[in-house]
Amino acid sequence: MPKIYRLLTEEDTSAFCHKVSAALSKGWELYGSPSYAFDAASGKMRCAQAVTKDIADDYHPEMKLGQQ
Repeated sequence: MPKIYRLLTEEDTSAFCHKVSAALSKGWELYGSPSYAFDAASGKMRCAQAVTKDIADDYHPEMKLGQQ
């Protein structure tokens, strides 16, 4: 079964947790540990979490991953 991958990123606020929770509720699975880093351009901390999902169709680069 094909698998797709996304890297979710957001400022270190509750919005990041909501973004990850929304992906999990749509069948995405956590992949690895979250990352946390300082964004010097914005002066804010940012979070990142990789997620994967099994899909029935073949992967195509033009897919809108967030809609899968």
